[in-house]
Amino acid sequence: MHIVLILLSLLLVCGLALWLLFRFHPAFGPHALGHYHSERFHSPNYRDGQFRNEHPTPQFTGERSSGAAAMWRFLTDRTNQRVPKTPVPIVRTDIRQVVQSYRDSILSADAGPVNDLFIWFGHSSYLFTLGGQTVLVDPVLRMEFPASLMMKPFPGTEYYTPEMMPEIDLLVITHEHWDHLDYATLRDLRGKVKQVVCPLGIADYLRYWGYAPDIITEMDWFDQSPFTNHQSSITNHQSPITCLPTRHFSNRLLGGANRTLWASFLLDCNGKKVYIGGDGGYDDRFRRIHDTYGEIDLAVMENGQYNTNWAYIHMLPEDLEQAMLDLQAKQYITVHHDKFSLAPHAWTEPDSVAQSIAARDRLTLLDRPIGTVIRW
Repeated sequence: MHIVLILLSLLLVCGLALWLLFRFHPAFGPHALGHYHSERFHSPNYRDGQFRNEHPTPQFTGERSSGAAAMWRFLTDRTNQRVPKTPVPIVRTDIRQVVQSYRDSILSADAGPVNDLFIWFGHSSYLFTLGGQTVLVDPVLRMEFPASLMMKPFPGTEYYTPEMMPEIDLLVITHEHWDHLDYATLRDLRGKVKQVVCPLGIADYLRYWGYAPDIITEMDWFDQSPFTNHQSSITNHQSPITCLPTRHFSNRLLGGANRTLWASFLLDCNGKKVYIGGDGGYDDRFRRIHDTYGEIDLAVMENGQYNTNWAYIHMLPEDLEQAMLDLQAKQYITVHHDKFSLAPHAWTEPDSVAQSIAARDRLTLLDRPIGTVIRW
């Protein structure tokens, strides 16, 4: 009996220590401690203590409607090659040198028209330029505890780090999930970021992690905000940012479900438009975005981590195709794949899906390996 009591005491102490470690680790943010300071309570999209999608959106669907059953199948299904057995081929690019060359060309009086850049770092992390400005989206470039317990990068995909990034004129965060909002990465990027836009509730994390409140713009769906031009030599570029809906959800384990908003964004620089699609299942928003904002020059679309068991929160291949047809963009790039396995499909499947859609519907697809400099 004495030994049993000792073992139970040890288990209790270990459990308490683990609970305290998780609860007070900065990666979980202030919401884990019950601290909320955002404007979400005034949003028409925030009702009964949660943000709501535009359409009813059950998180789990299909024949396995139970979340536990879907998770068990994901953990035990070994029929698909979810993880590559060899390192993923990437292109090793000097990001700072490439961006500096781009900025020099923009500022040169005799350079003529300069193509903008797009560089993908795997999954949903990418950098692009627009009108002389450098934009970084959902950077997850460092694997530290506790994120490392939930996601394991594919071999070869961890090459790019926060130290390799240039100065960032605009940081865009689409929602709070661990594969989009990473404490370690944002901690190490803090001195390089000039301006941040994010959906309602995300500013709480950023302030908690040391970002100055005056550089953060927290937005609700359909809000519009100016994008400050930090290249003082460029005076004729107006860059509004519009926050737009997605069909998704939010949860960071300890902060409660749907307490922060999820979003997509549209950047417009003198008529040149980039759509940042974020995460989300299919609905009529893509058609409405096209009807309201016109032709988009580059649309970055979610493609991967889909399954019929969560068909409303991530787009299935047929949904991606319809979304691209609805949006009618000039060019597309698909992301949300090639770095983490968060669904049962083969890791190569999203690439094949995108190529098939582009060929079938004669769409311009710019997908390239991680690290490739795409000029558009």
